Formats: sequence, structure tokens, C-alpha cells
Amino acid sequence: MVTMADIVTAHGKEYLHEFGSRMLTSHKRALSDIAQCRTESMGGHVDECEECGHEQYLYHSCKNRSCPKCHGTETKQWLEKRETELLPVRYFHLVFTIPSELRDIVRRNQKLLYDILIKAAVETLTAIGLDPKYVGGKLGILTVLHTWTRALEHHPHVHMLVPAGGLDKNGEWRESRKKFLVPVQALSRGFRGRFMKMAKKALHNETFPKEVWDKEWVVFCKPTFNRAKKVLRYLGRYVHRIAISNNRIISMQNGAVTFRYQNSESRQWKCMSLPAKEFLRRYLQHVLPQGFHKVRYYGLLSPRNRVTLKRLQLLLEERRREKAAKSAAAPDPPKAEKRCPCCEEGIMVTTSWLPRRARSPPEGRAAPMATNQ
Repeated sequence: MVTMADIVTAHGKEYLHEFGSRMLTSHKRALSDIAQCRTESMGGHVDECEECGHEQYLYHSCKNRSCPKCHGTETKQWLEKRETELLPVRYFHLVFTIPSELRDIVRRNQKLLYDILIKAAVETLTAIGLDPKYVGGKLGILTVLHTWTRALEHHPHVHMLVPAGGLDKNGEWRESRKKFLVPVQALSRGFRGRFMKMAKKALHNETFPKEVWDKEWVVFCKPTFNRAKKVLRYLGRYVHRIAISNNRIISMQNGAVTFRYQNSESRQWKCMSLPAKEFLRRYLQHVLPQGFHKVRYYGLLSPRNRVTLKRLQLLLEERRREKAAKSAAAPDPPKAEKRCPCCEEGIMVTTSWLPRRARSPPEGRAAPMATNQ
């Protein structure tokens, strides 16, 4: 199987020779780490069997967050830590995306505008969440920055996981509606206004295209799960995901790399072949600037609110148990009995089920009769 390390080993030096003077330090570091991951260069340790003396050499991982070999282990460790912070409530998944007209500007100013992208999304959601018409309380927000499409093109967007409710000014938990957190249209317009205001203030000499004001910015919001384990698995899909994993790389032949990707509209898997230099360019544009935190916590999930979060966990778990106990104690309502329309004494009992039909029977033809088994 061809891996990302194989591609970097074969074409990385040539890529550095041509583009090295213009590359970010984090990009150079990523190429070096990926090529050396789990090799002698990273060092290692020796395991020995106590019985037969068999030795096994194990080389260490590079732990670079862009390395396909390392992110699986990191995800598991991160999820174990987050398990203690989950609230026993439903969660919502939100995605904030900037329009295509801004992507080149964002890529030229990654560290600055990625930070603004996250902050603008969080501030917009926080402000609307405080409105009593919707949640009326402080939300808990976990954000994860992604920058790619399935074909490795540049597409910055922020994923959020938000508990379905908030803490009001009196310290009471206010639960959101079952399938509604906040209005998406208001989120979209508020996000657009905040991002543009902050971006213009940070980049005085940059000219922003007027088209960004003529369209609704894409904001997505849907409920996820109400069970902790399912929420954790859902989190694992997004938190430590990288632009491409090794199992999507098919081959490397004649200076070209072929990989598979899923079409976002048809959901069909397709193959794409790119020259090795273009493949590395697309991959490296998703290596984040050095020191940039792509996973962040706000509101109730902020580290400064750990005491409040723990108190809230205990309160909501107690309410959940009380509700479950009441449901278990309440007897099921008796089912209405149907009397026989013929003798008017016997009780009608269902003995078989009729299959569904794609169309109603033609005129003049009766539906099939059920037969007793």
C-alpha cells in the first residue's frame, strides 16, 4: 500500500528545492516528520519476551498533527479526556463556512484569518444563544477548524458541537427546543457581518470582493445524539481528522498520485490523479501554521468554567434519572379493545400483517385478503 510517507520520500526533496524559499516553517516540518515517522530517525525502544527472549524493535511516531500515521492514536486519547466533560443532554452540530471569493485572501493570511473565522462564528452563536426567544443562556461550544474538501481543495470552515441548552443568568439550565437551537438565517448574517468587520480591521490594505455581501453565507445546524457514547464517536470524526488518510491513497506511478474521494453531492466514491507536486501542494495547504490551536473550547466548555460544568453535569444527571424513574413507574396505558362487528361480543386480535403495495390496486380490483397463519 502506498502511504503519504512514500510520496514525501519520493518527491519531497524535489518539491522543497523548487518551493522551499516560499514555504512556511510548519510545511517544511510536516514533510520532514511524515517521511521519518516510525523510522530509525525518530528513535524507538526494544521489547523483549520474558520467557523466550524474543526481541521486537519499535520505532517512535513523529506526533505531527498532519501525519496520517499518528492521528488515530491522538483521537483515542483525546476522546478519553473529553468523556468526563460531556453533558447528559442532546447535542447540535453546526458548520460555519466562508464563501469561495474569500479563500485566496484567507490562505494568504492563514494564522490571522483562521483565528478570526473561529472567533466570528463563536461570538455570533453566543450572542444569539443569549436571546430569550431561543435558548436564553450561555452555551457550551467546542470548535474544530477544517480547511479542505474531499478532493484536497482549500475550503476553510468551522465545525461546532454544542449542548442543547444553556445556563441563564440565575444559574439555571434552560433546555433548547428538541430540533432547534437558533435560527440559521440570523446566524449566517451575523457571522458574515462579524467576520468582515474583524477581517477589515486586521487587514487595512486588503481589498475584499463586494460579492461576499450579495450572498447568504453557508451555516449548517442539526441535532445529533443524546447518548454520550454516540456523541463521542461523532466527535471523533472531526477533531483529529486530517486532509487525507493513507487508506485513500491508491497508487504512485510515473510521477502521479492517485487517490479516492467521495463526491459531496452524489455520495459516490471517485478517483483522482494529480502530479506529485500538485498533490503535495494541495496537502500542505491544509497544514496549519505553527502554534495554531485548531480545537478550542468556549462558554460552558471553557477550561475556566470546569467547576460550573461539573456542577451542571451532576444536576442534569440527577434530572435524567428522576425522569427515567417516573417513566418506569408509570404503567402503560391500556390498549383500546375492538369488538367484533359481526357478533359484537368477541375481541378483534391482529393475526397477520398485509405487505405494502407500490401503487393502489387498479380500479375494480380488490386488495389481497389476509390469510390466518
